[in-house]
Amino acid sequence: MPPRIDFYVSDAAGADVRLRLACRVAEKAYLANQKVVVLLDDAEALRRFDELLWTFGDGSFVPHDTVSAASTCDAPVALTTGPLPVDHADVLLNLAGTLPPAYEKFARVAEFLDGRPEVRAAGRERFKAYRGKSLEPQTHNV
Repeated sequence: MPPRIDFYVSDAAGADVRLRLACRVAEKAYLANQKVVVLLDDAEALRRFDELLWTFGDGSFVPHDTVSAASTCDAPVALTTGPLPVDHADVLLNLAGTLPPAYEKFARVAEFLDGRPEVRAAGRERFKAYRGKSLEPQTHNV
């Protein structure tokens, strides 16, 4: 079964806008007992997202760990800049700027866009790429 693709779009600009939105989606998936992979562009983005998962909401707790090789991950939420854990296939949160590798192995893929023109442009390219693979991405304005 092909993955469900969701684009979450905010008019507000800034990297933290995307990261905070992804934190909320990660928390919802975790609370629904789903295994989550968060794909980020680089070590600094991963560090910032890791930090936000601890602080984005009062009383929120999202157990997570960093994955640096294609292996298993004990935490329900795995953060990575590349290697995907072999045991997480429910939800992929893509915070990278490109189409994620092996996205088709996930039940759901979430993309996050903020108001910055370069982020929107890259998001449009990913939207077109998914459509080119006969998928129908859904857009959610938040």
